[in-house]
Amino acid sequence: MTLNEYISSVKDKRICVIGIGVSNKPLIDKLLSEGCDVTVCDKRSAAELGEDFTRLLSLGAKFSLGESYLDNLDYDIVFRTPGLMPFDEHLTNAAANGAVVTSEMEVFFKLCPCRIIAVTGSDGKTTTTTIISELLKAQGFTVHLGGNIGHPLLCEVDEMLPSDFAVLELSSFQLHSMECKPNVAVITNISPNHLDKHKDYQDYIDAKSAIFAQQDSGDRLVLNSENEYSSYYAGKAKSKLLYFSSVTKPENGVYCENGVVYRVHDRKREKLMSADEIKLPGTHNLENYMAAFAASDGYVTDDVCVKVAKEFSGVEHRLEQVRIKDGVTFINDSIGTSPSRTAAGLHALKTKPILIAGGYDKHIPFDSLGDEICQYTKALFLTGATSEKIAYAVKASRYYTEDFKIFIIDDFKETVLAAADYAKDGDIVLLSPACAAFDKFKNFMERGKYFKQIVMEQ
Repeated sequence: MTLNEYISSVKDKRICVIGIGVSNKPLIDKLLSEGCDVTVCDKRSAAELGEDFTRLLSLGAKFSLGESYLDNLDYDIVFRTPGLMPFDEHLTNAAANGAVVTSEMEVFFKLCPCRIIAVTGSDGKTTTTTIISELLKAQGFTVHLGGNIGHPLLCEVDEMLPSDFAVLELSSFQLHSMECKPNVAVITNISPNHLDKHKDYQDYIDAKSAIFAQQDSGDRLVLNSENEYSSYYAGKAKSKLLYFSSVTKPENGVYCENGVVYRVHDRKREKLMSADEIKLPGTHNLENYMAAFAASDGYVTDDVCVKVAKEFSGVEHRLEQVRIKDGVTFINDSIGTSPSRTAAGLHALKTKPILIAGGYDKHIPFDSLGDEICQYTKALFLTGATSEKIAYAVKASRYYTEDFKIFIIDDFKETVLAAADYAKDGDIVLLSPACAAFDKFKNFMERGKYFKQIVMEQ
């Protein structure tokens, strides 16, 4: 079925789209342009929506806005925004009353004519997804990169060919209760995340399993040998299993031993490259590459894998060097929205940085991060809603000494400037918040861009 055929099949339906966000805007426009009956639900007011409200109103949209925007979801089809979980009572009531509750991404899976490689995990999703895309493009394939990485693909589906690849980053929000069947699924790792949204940690773990739940023996699932939940997923999977590891030697997959990366099939290994040839620093990026090599196995040659690894310089907001000023290096790792991600960034640096951390509270424990900060940073500057919680975790660490400096400053700009003023020639100032950005910013990209702006204006 093509997109136009799908839209024709729902023209006589009452359609609700929840959230005027990145993933839903093209969908809303397309449905309205085809004459569908569309009601847009958003917590914001018409004034807050501004130009989006005016534009969509002119296209014929109806609206349910404000605090009660989810009341009376009496529709035939409901497209949820990723941030609204399927177990929300408004959605469950709508489904009980006969509504089809779906999402832009779920419909994309039903309509996509090309092969799909999908990536999820707690950390490393975006980098791994991007590396897979770069590998396939370097091999000569046409690649459609999207999903949680920021680009919705549904409205482009009719332009795709069976010979193409769609490479998707998928969050637990998108995956929760979703039916999907990628040709290749990758789970980079699992650690506590988004516990402010999920029912509990097990709900988060199980949400990720949707990425492979519909796969069969003709599909592939790539897992991290060193993650404690990989055996749980492997026990549920029907697909062919490949593993990546920096410690053990899987029967099939990619692993690193003594600084050499090997590809292995049925325990027969072949050297792929030396780990120190990978341009992106850090063990976590080595793991991202090994996951990508396993995911693209059979599609991309070894020579292309090596070439991309030597040349690809990374993704914005991920250990991104912003500038060196007066001997101080400023690094933007705004993607560090969890303690484990920030810890990985600290381990990737060869010099202990002055760390800027803190942000929106996702109800994740910071105990282990306290140990990491004490051992691997020079000083700590905290800002945002979690400042006191992180400071408490640091002071409770067995590695904490009273010589370790902790500064708590509410204003983000003042925090960055204070950290820069504290730094001396040879120091690194690292933004890696270990938290989401929602207490002060729209998302981690906006936070990272503001950090870079402040640094460049010094």
